[in-house]
Amino acid sequence: MSVIRQQAPVEAASHYHVCLVAGARPNFVKIAPIMRALKSVNAGGGVRLVPHLVHTGQHYDARLSDVFFEDLGIGEPEVNLDVRSGTQAKQTAAVMTAFEDYCMNSRPDMVVVVGDVNSTLACALVAAKMGIPLAHVEAGLRSFDRTMPEEVNRVVTDRLSDLLFVSEESGVQNLRHEGVDEAKIHFVGNVMIDTLLESVKRLDRSPAAAPPSLPYGLLTLHRPSNVDDGPTLSRLLALLRELSSELMLIFPVHPRTAARLSDLGLKGHLQWVESCDALHDADGLIAVPPLGYMEFLDLMRRARVVLTDSGGIQEETTALGIPCITLRDNTERPVTVSLGTNYLVGTDERKIRAAFAEALAGGRAGARVPPLWDGKAAERIVDVILREAAARLGRGAP
Repeated sequence: MSVIRQQAPVEAASHYHVCLVAGARPNFVKIAPIMRALKSVNAGGGVRLVPHLVHTGQHYDARLSDVFFEDLGIGEPEVNLDVRSGTQAKQTAAVMTAFEDYCMNSRPDMVVVVGDVNSTLACALVAAKMGIPLAHVEAGLRSFDRTMPEEVNRVVTDRLSDLLFVSEESGVQNLRHEGVDEAKIHFVGNVMIDTLLESVKRLDRSPAAAPPSLPYGLLTLHRPSNVDDGPTLSRLLALLRELSSELMLIFPVHPRTAARLSDLGLKGHLQWVESCDALHDADGLIAVPPLGYMEFLDLMRRARVVLTDSGGIQEETTALGIPCITLRDNTERPVTVSLGTNYLVGTDERKIRAAFAEALAGGRAGARVPPLWDGKAAERIVDVILREAAARLGRGAP
């Protein structure tokens, strides 16, 4: 599919207001190319798509929020609902209350939610109850683990959505199995890869930082199953310290993870440095503050291996051809295992050691990039939204 950049001239354009919701760090990466694509179709007459960016404030730390708007070049959000942290129920309720007020005042023609965070579910519920057409980007992904809050968010959001934008073939099959109307399902590719490919071009022209002088791996941990339980986190850190004797591991520590390390008395298991500039003289398991998108991506693309419990990083490493060891028992992104560079090992020490050794020996050399992970997913999404807008406004197919 290709985006129609210019419509046939008409007397006046019909405005169709599209509200894009972002709440957490991964959302900003997914929203950025959609914002750009929405703006790029408005050169002609006919239907004019008008994007409005709403930040729920679920991630409110400047290192997880403000720096991303700057790095991704999407400008400041139109409004920040500033809900901040809380329990699953309290945070979801706070987003719902604030977003309902926004929708009552702004009356968007469509709400677009991305991913699987609490903000995604909360805004989907509000849109559905207010009768506002709802689109879900990254629909159909399933871990089949209902103990994960994100899985509940995915399933409910998909059931409420009018347009389901799918990033990999497993998502299409999952939605079909759940009895979703085929007309709602659109296999468009992966918007995270849109952002990644564009950002890599920028980094090739101007790297974010000088890489460490020694080879290194990259580590992220934030899932409750890994960081909330003291014995599990302590065991993982001990193993990671052991592995870091073979290859330095750089660990940008999420604020929530930092709080858990402090609460559990485990901060001493890590060497802490103030910035990546200090990595040239470092060795072992090194903790650094949270990084902006471009700085993290620059480190990731140069890493020998990445260890993570993140969903998005599984996709990004597959696109970059970097071995990824996923410290979870399941993944909602199976294509990263079947085609890509991802090792799914859980927290089994034997499996982690084996995957680490294989990755350092050049494992997964035959990995492939999944279909439609080509940097054009956002264009396909906006093409569908444009046709939907034209139909709802009675302007005919654009």
